[in-house]
Amino acid sequence: MRVPEDDDAMTQMPEPTAPPLPLTGVRVIEIAQNIAGPYAGEILATLGADVLKIERPEGGDDARGWGPPFWKGMATTFHTVNRNKRAITLDLKDPDAIAWLKQTLGDADVLIQNLRPGVMDALGLDGASLTAAHPRLIYCSLWAFGAKGPMHLNPGYEPMIQAFAGMFSVNGDQDGPPSRVGMQVLDLGTGVWAALGCLAALLRRGQTGRGCIVDTSLFETALGWLSVHFAGFSATGEQPRRHRSGNPRVVVFQSFEASDGEVVIAAANDRLFAKLARALGHPEWADDPRFASNALRVQNRAHVIPQIEAVIRTRTMAHWIEHLEAAGVPCAPIHDLGQMAAQPQTAAIGIVQEVPGVDLRTIGLPVSFDGVRPGIRQRAPLLGEHNAALGLPALPQADTPSGDTP
Repeated sequence: MRVPEDDDAMTQMPEPTAPPLPLTGVRVIEIAQNIAGPYAGEILATLGADVLKIERPEGGDDARGWGPPFWKGMATTFHTVNRNKRAITLDLKDPDAIAWLKQTLGDADVLIQNLRPGVMDALGLDGASLTAAHPRLIYCSLWAFGAKGPMHLNPGYEPMIQAFAGMFSVNGDQDGPPSRVGMQVLDLGTGVWAALGCLAALLRRGQTGRGCIVDTSLFETALGWLSVHFAGFSATGEQPRRHRSGNPRVVVFQSFEASDGEVVIAAANDRLFAKLARALGHPEWADDPRFASNALRVQNRAHVIPQIEAVIRTRTMAHWIEHLEAAGVPCAPIHDLGQMAAQPQTAAIGIVQEVPGVDLRTIGLPVSFDGVRPGIRQRAPLLGEHNAALGLPALPQADTPSGDTP
């Protein structure tokens, strides 16, 4: 048998084929708005579940109007967390609509809700009632502060919870005010925890035959992200120091200003620090007793960091990236979103995906199966787009998204 040449081997290498989506056949009802609940629904939808989003007839999910920017008549925020779903409108103040929903839930596997605390209870759609009526149902609630406690009925949004949980206190420059984390880390993170809770509950239901109530909240997500900081505080009683780009527990682990931009250097252990010292032309730093271990470098941060800064600012960012990578020192330039999207590595992992029908690039799920990332099969739905298909009154609207205004 002829051994193929390298070029032959490359041309004969089969491309990964899309495996069956893991949640095919799972039916989800989503009564959620803004970001956290819809993101949980979108995760399940992208993994193959049939997700039916329920919105109020008057305007629908608030996030439809969370712009600018708008694209094809909807806020880009809404586009981002509502792909791969169907959508209908129901007036939940109408007893007939409630009766229709309760009947429909008999065929559902999961209900995701994040309405204002107390609303679902007032409608008779609380978890205890619905799981009693439908024992196989998994009822997932996303709260602001949690399912119990003196604040469990309080509403809340991302910046409020970041502040309340202590995230502001560990973010920002030590010489400046506490800062918010710039992304929706609590909304999106809580969506991930909700989806993970639903998946675990589905797995347990396969063993027991019964569903359950799944609860998570933005506050709990914030505390989870703070777990490493809190362990240090618990041990010492000291508040963690803020560092603009660094880490209170690791040196060298921060950004440095080159002559034309900033470079993040992550020499996170003694071996890497020695490599960094040699690469910067100061091998003696590795033998300095003040810098002999990470704990000592943290203690003597004020001595080692200025010396590194003085060297880095003498050359360009490109020079240091090439030089440090060649020396085996982990480093990276600080990119904006356009630079990130243009990176060959971004293209190689295929996480930037086109939304069908609306000419919009978005970020797909950060997970793959057998080398294949689940794709975006369908754009975010129009308000009430699937009413007619389910025998519900249709709303007047365009047949397809168009225009770039709300």
